[in-house]
Amino acid sequence: MNLALTADQRLFQDATRDFLAGTVPLTTVRALGESGTGIDRAWWRRGAELGWTAPLVPESLGGGSVSGRPLTELAIIAGEFGRACAPGPLATTSAVLAGLVRAGERFAAPLAAITAGASIAAWALYEPGRGLDLSVPECLATPDGKGYRLTGVKDRVEYGDDADLFLVTAHSSDGPLQLLIPATAPGVSVTRTWTLDLVRTTASIEFTDVAVGSEGVVHRGPAAAAAARAQLQVASTLTAVEMVGATGRAFDVTVGWMFDRYTFGRPLASYQALKHRMADNKTWLEACRATAWAAAAAWDDAAESAPECAAVAKAYVGDRAPVIVQDCVQLHGGIGVTWEHDLHLYLRRVTLGRALYGTPEEQYRRITEFLEQTAA
Repeated sequence: MNLALTADQRLFQDATRDFLAGTVPLTTVRALGESGTGIDRAWWRRGAELGWTAPLVPESLGGGSVSGRPLTELAIIAGEFGRACAPGPLATTSAVLAGLVRAGERFAAPLAAITAGASIAAWALYEPGRGLDLSVPECLATPDGKGYRLTGVKDRVEYGDDADLFLVTAHSSDGPLQLLIPATAPGVSVTRTWTLDLVRTTASIEFTDVAVGSEGVVHRGPAAAAAARAQLQVASTLTAVEMVGATGRAFDVTVGWMFDRYTFGRPLASYQALKHRMADNKTWLEACRATAWAAAAAWDDAAESAPECAAVAKAYVGDRAPVIVQDCVQLHGGIGVTWEHDLHLYLRRVTLGRALYGTPEEQYRRITEFLEQTAA
């Protein structure tokens, strides 16, 4: 499997990196976190113009991929988001787009709005008191003759307080459902919730007898279950790559610090014990990078093992990335645990990333299920 970027993909990466560095440097990230403001929609539209929302959407519906490898292109963006600790609903919006595209031209209008950056969409998957569970959501959709009436609560909805549309995974007498619901629909209540990351926000969404017409039903039955699995694959892969980007940046900062910082007349980088620690961290980091990018490549290749690759990536990166960044903090000594130092921004990013879209423990269970299916 060749994971090297093409010339076009490198240009795309450079353009994204330069844009993030110029518009959301870490000083801006800190200011956004302290102010509690949401997404700058004009900024997100500029990102959409750069191609952040287009890869998963076919050209006939207003999207398009530069290289024909859509998830790899999104992984390029996600990695740069991690390096910059940038705000932006990349993973959750991509998950929604993956679901709507499977429904075809019936959702051409919302697809066009999301792809253009005019609308922000969020995937409402998690429910209070429950971890990752794609089986039978407690959010209940009751048939009413014209469509459904939706009642229930979703939490940990990434950028839910900024979203214009929610793709909701629900349950009904017809089996699993996926419903597209405007944030302004009567009966929808949105409450922003606290997260460890300064700018990667979440919200709790309460649906109280929300009327959903037939036009809002995206998938029913087995198609809804398959769509949810595909959305999880996209979201977990992009989150894993974003964690790799954040970890790589923290590692690079720490290497620089170890050459600049002297103790007893010697740079920290000259001490053999510290060299061994960083060698281990580098080995784990490269394994994280290879595993996460392989998951994106498997999606683009439509490989049968793609869902398992995504679970492996999210589990492995979720296990190792926080450990690497935490060690980088320790190697900085006292300054590493101050608010003024930027390392805690990266630690916050990977810690939240570990929890979203499947913790390592939850993903290990999914891997076990894949292996059992293969053995059967």
